[in-house]
Amino acid sequence: MAQLELRFPDNSPGQYYVDSNCIACDTCVGISKAHFRLTSNYDHAIVIAQPRTPNDIKQCDEALACCPVNAIGNDGGK
Repeated sequence: MAQLELRFPDNSPGQYYVDSNCIACDTCVGISKAHFRLTSNYDHAIVIAQPRTPNDIKQCDEALACCPVNAIGNDGGK
């Protein structure tokens, strides 16, 4: 499970985030290019845009579920 205290600061502000457990596997980008990308040095993924529609949320939830190292989190809007 992703940990909010390990959230990368370069994530877009909002409830979804990627934490420091990310291994830059690119799974999340493959699922939702509109919301995730790898950093320019390919060190880790970040959330580039928070979901707005039910379909966006579905894609982000799928990326969260498919992350092999559980580095994607959803803080529930806290």
